[in-house]
Amino acid sequence: MESAEYHSALAALAWQIELGADECIADAPVDRYAVPASVSKAAKPAAKAEAAPAPGPQSAVDPVAIAQSAATAAQDLEGLRAALAAFDHCELKRGARNLVFSDGVPSARVMIVGEAPGRDEDMQGKPFVGRAGQLLDKMLAAINLSRDESVYITNVLPWRPPQNRDPKPEEVAMMQPFLYRHIELANPDVLVVVGNHSCQALLGKRGITRLRGDWTEARGKPTLPMFHPAYLLRNPAAKREAWADLLSLQARLRDG
Repeated sequence: MESAEYHSALAALAWQIELGADECIADAPVDRYAVPASVSKAAKPAAKAEAAPAPGPQSAVDPVAIAQSAATAAQDLEGLRAALAAFDHCELKRGARNLVFSDGVPSARVMIVGEAPGRDEDMQGKPFVGRAGQLLDKMLAAINLSRDESVYITNVLPWRPPQNRDPKPEEVAMMQPFLYRHIELANPDVLVVVGNHSCQALLGKRGITRLRGDWTEARGKPTLPMFHPAYLLRNPAAKREAWADLLSLQARLRDG
């Protein structure tokens, strides 16, 4: 009899497995949705944490607005230099050795606006003092100009970008108020903007090969876009166009 019951139970078990049963059923029912008491107690601190009030919203800082206010308050070039030195919202300042503000004669008829300092400029605190600057000096001398007597020079960015990378749009936007005020205070007769990033900052346009040589206007001043001397070092064949632009600048100064 026991053997018959055993085989009957085994057959019943095989039938249940075939139907899909995969675990044993206990004698007493189990409520699998019930939370154990230990878990419930541990969850109480979390509930208190969720009930804690959220911190209030922090006021956002607008670096462009701060730059605009600081630049507008500057009454002269020394004041503008001091405002730039005190401006702490541009990350480039933290990695640069020196503030590169300007070089040349502040009252000059020609103001040249470059892009950003390189390694040599960062070390000396002056714009265009490396190989590109040496070429710029030769270009100016060819039409009887010089930074010592008749040219004033600055950059869009006063601090060197890491590894000489291109300026970021947000960096240019922060520095534009200072650049605009710089032009107002220097008050040159003409502007010469060299390179794509200078054109973007002052003309709102890029494509220096298309823009160069055509007189336009920026900040109320006659403006001549030109190749950057660093570009000419990499592409000597472009010096022909650069010479034509220099002659155009010379004629503009001569004819008033």
